[in-house]
Amino acid sequence: MKKKILLPTDFSKNAWNAIAYAIELFKNEECDFYVLNAFNATGYALESMMVPEPGEKLYEEAKQKSEQGLGKILERLTFRDEYPKHKFYMVSQFNSILEAIKDVVDKQDIEMIIMGTKGATDARDVIFGSNTVMVMEKSRSCPVMAIPEDASYQDLKEIVFPTDYKMNFKRRELQNIIEVARMSNAAIRILYASDGEPLHEEQENNKKLLEEYFEELTYTFHTLYNVDAQSAVRCFVESRDSDMIVFFNRKHSFFGSIFSRPMVKSLGRYAKVPVLALHDLRN
Repeated sequence: MKKKILLPTDFSKNAWNAIAYAIELFKNEECDFYVLNAFNATGYALESMMVPEPGEKLYEEAKQKSEQGLGKILERLTFRDEYPKHKFYMVSQFNSILEAIKDVVDKQDIEMIIMGTKGATDARDVIFGSNTVMVMEKSRSCPVMAIPEDASYQDLKEIVFPTDYKMNFKRRELQNIIEVARMSNAAIRILYASDGEPLHEEQENNKKLLEEYFEELTYTFHTLYNVDAQSAVRCFVESRDSDMIVFFNRKHSFFGSIFSRPMVKSLGRYAKVPVLALHDLRN
């Protein structure tokens, strides 16, 4: 079955890097890629509170710039014809980035969003740009993969999956990590940051469920003691040179603690590693 992947772009170098990464990651899969640019008419708020309409100068100028940018991307992609299973669709939309993403995800039944971590205007010291964090938090109907500025695709060897075993996962909620591991032949490293206390019964049951879900894949369990979750992930990824991190984004939970703004600089320590945020489908 054909996969549908959304690739938001602001025409920055990082956004193109994310597109290139996505193409390589899914090189053997039949895919429809939707390259999305959300444009707005910068400057209209200074003149009036009226949002520009189609036909008005500011709107048409912004629209033209967006379409020209997408045209250039399509041109670059046509030179990369080594993957005949891939089709590309350019989408230009007058909207905020989040609302445009939600709209395309809904209309095209998108399975995954892959985007860069830095926009054209993000400051140098911001590792995960505000747009990326916002999309990861708010676009909850679809998993989001964030590709750092310096990440270049290489065959995945291992995917780190941090968990506290407190959640009873459903198989469909883990479908994306299973698919990525299967198509790249990568091992899944399940990482637990322990306070030294033994796992209670519910945690043991949830651990067994993961064994069931991953049984056809290569996977191992790892525990780091007396260290907080953020440090555990950072140390583990750095020491093993892991290729990807998959977080489960539960509302008000583990994910929030990793991606809160003070954590941004800490994330910079493994800024070369793509991050996939899965979502709790029960929220």
